[in-house]
Amino acid sequence: MIPVLVTLSSIAIILFILSFFMNDRLKDVEDQVEQLSLQFMQDSYQMKKKLNVLEEELLSGDLTEDILRQSHYQKSQKPPLVTRVQTMHMKGYSPSEIAKDTNLNEHDVHSIILQFKNEGAAR
Repeated sequence: MIPVLVTLSSIAIILFILSFFMNDRLKDVEDQVEQLSLQFMQDSYQMKKKLNVLEEELLSGDLTEDILRQSHYQKSQKPPLVTRVQTMHMKGYSPSEIAKDTNLNEHDVHSIILQFKNEGAAR
């Protein structure tokens, strides 16, 4: 019985000493998770920066379009909505589709189209 206890205790001591020299797998996994979270945060930051740049470009583009529309409106003396209805009609949209897209009722769309046709005949 004594040799068994001595053998078990010596094996336990050897395993205990070896455990200090073994790689901790949990530590490796924790390091990987930390690396992934840092990478995710960096990617997220870069995406936000790119999104801000795109938003600024779109806003500046919208401002440019608004200026062009205003100058066109001043030249043609037609409201942008009337011009939009006329353009959609020329592209082949039906009056009901134009009414849905512009939030006008169909009667108004018909009258704008009729006015557009009368202007074309007068020229």
